[in-house]
Amino acid sequence: MDTFKAKTKKAVVLWLKGFKEACCLHRVVVFCLRSKRLSIRTGQCFLLNGFLFLGSIFVLNSLVIPTLQWILPYQCQQFGPEDPCSIGLTSKVYSILRFGLVQIFYMLWFYPLYVLSFVLSNIWYSDIAKHAYVAMGDGSADDLLNRKDLSKSQDSADLDKPAGLGGAILGVGEHIYSNLLLGVFFLQILAAGFIPHMGKALAFVFHSWMYAYYSFEYKWNLDELGLDKRLDFFESHWAFFAGFGSPCILACYIFPPLVSYGVMAVLFPLFVLTATGSKAERILDSQRRTWSDEGLGRLPIFCLADTILMKVLSYFGEKLQVKQEDKKEI
Repeated sequence: MDTFKAKTKKAVVLWLKGFKEACCLHRVVVFCLRSKRLSIRTGQCFLLNGFLFLGSIFVLNSLVIPTLQWILPYQCQQFGPEDPCSIGLTSKVYSILRFGLVQIFYMLWFYPLYVLSFVLSNIWYSDIAKHAYVAMGDGSADDLLNRKDLSKSQDSADLDKPAGLGGAILGVGEHIYSNLLLGVFFLQILAAGFIPHMGKALAFVFHSWMYAYYSFEYKWNLDELGLDKRLDFFESHWAFFAGFGSPCILACYIFPPLVSYGVMAVLFPLFVLTATGSKAERILDSQRRTWSDEGLGRLPIFCLADTILMKVLSYFGEKLQVKQEDKKEI
């Protein structure tokens, strides 16, 4: 029981440290002051996702829909005996017309804007992380040390990494596998939401981990940290990353889906910048020395997603191999 209490206390401490690290938004101001390109990219994200996307939702809810409700009211009986309802137009027809016009607005504006926002935002997030990474190098020597803390600890392990074209192919393969893994993990989050009683809480924790991983992935890519090492580091400090991801996904549970996407698209680059400038490695190493033991241990967060993905890839790999053998026989 004492061991359980001690581990729970450690988990809470690390969760709070991760949450606090995510809220260090002053780094955004520092980075933007150091890099004009970073300021431009961040401003573009705010303009597209904040002003254009969220502004369109505001116009739809505050202007378009009320106007349609005024032109095509719910209660036609409120008019006199000569009103349109008395000559065959009913509330049901009005409701269908309103619904159809709103759907046309969605198809012609919101859905194309959503796709545009998704594509451009993902490109800009990468640029934002790169510019922030460069901005760290423009700072003090301490900033440079913070940036290289994790890479120094892995130098010996990276000696066997192929160089040149082989290393590039391996990097692309790891990037593709990482995206597939997070895609399967997202399906796991959706499935967790259907679990009775504890489903929402479990989905919240999973969501926190996913957004924390996304936030730090840009930094790890720039540090050229291998997939195995980043997963090991992430799962070994699961409480810290659960805390870091918590403020990132609050919008998903507060606002409706489209609004939550817009808010997340505005806020996510701030957390990417916070993660890029984070001293997470030093914080966790310092905390580990304070406890003078192994800490909480590794939690296999992506184990289920990894198992499912490997089985799916193995299945398609076997199918492809059979087809190739059939072609050779022909």
